[in-house]
Amino acid sequence: MEKKFIFTCSFILILAFVQPLVADSTKELNAQKASDAWLSMVDEGKYAESWQNTSSYFKNVVDEDQWEKALNSVRRPLGEILSRKAISQNYTKTLPGAPDGEYVVIQYKSSFRNKASAIETVTPSLEKDGIWRVSGYYIK
Repeated sequence: MEKKFIFTCSFILILAFVQPLVADSTKELNAQKASDAWLSMVDEGKYAESWQNTSSYFKNVVDEDQWEKALNSVRRPLGEILSRKAISQNYTKTLPGAPDGEYVVIQYKSSFRNKASAIETVTPSLEKDGIWRVSGYYIK
């Protein structure tokens, strides 16, 4: 009887550890889908539409005109996207300078017509309505 009890306790401990990992993986997957769709808008030059599809936090920090000017000066000169591959996704509840929430920091290795190698960092956040929306974007 003691072995069965130990096995049951071990199984419960393993389940308790694995369950949050599965939940975070699902969040990372959903956030990446939202990020990929949003990046497609940016790739197509739909800068106003991309701003419309950002988080409420992002919209409070950057207005639509600022966003379009930033993308026209930074993203447009890179040219057409040639390739993009997600290389990391990290779920977190805190980010420097941002309110606590649910975020996934996604990094992509990207290649553009005028820049052979770049790292794009996109940070979707889970909004109150349950939809992942981009709250940060950075190209290095």
